[in-house]
Amino acid sequence: MLSFEQKIAIADTFPELTRKDVSLGRVNYHYEQSAYEKKTVIYHLHPKGKGFVYAGQLDGYPTDDKGFVNITDYTEADFRSIVAASIRSLTGEAAPIVREPEREEVWSNAKKQKLSLKYEEEDGMWYIFAGLNLDAAFETYAEAQEYLEDEGFSRI
Repeated sequence: MLSFEQKIAIADTFPELTRKDVSLGRVNYHYEQSAYEKKTVIYHLHPKGKGFVYAGQLDGYPTDDKGFVNITDYTEADFRSIVAASIRSLTGEAAPIVREPEREEVWSNAKKQKLSLKYEEEDGMWYIFAGLNLDAAFETYAEAQEYLEDEGFSRI
């Protein structure tokens, strides 16, 4: 997990974003040139490392009812990627952006149970593991994603 300072440093590398300090030490970043009413890209970045990024117009991200993704446990690469995609989605010029699947992902459900989705290049299959136990195998990412979503899991 990235620290608050690391997330701020990454967000500050996007010159198109404007920093807005809000209550309780939290920070928002706005995209003032947004083609839409929505301008907030990074929402309530908190000193404890929590925060959200707007992905309401992006496919492949588990969003809340306001279109935000919890980025608390994102890596630097994932954080940069979703912020850049969010900005692009607010320009009004691009078609919806589809997230490329990772070679290994972690999914969780409301009960905080976690499953690992892994791609094996040798046989071109997607495998779902519960710990060390194989749960399911699929030929395509879309099939694996559909299965996980049907079972109440979302990508973290």
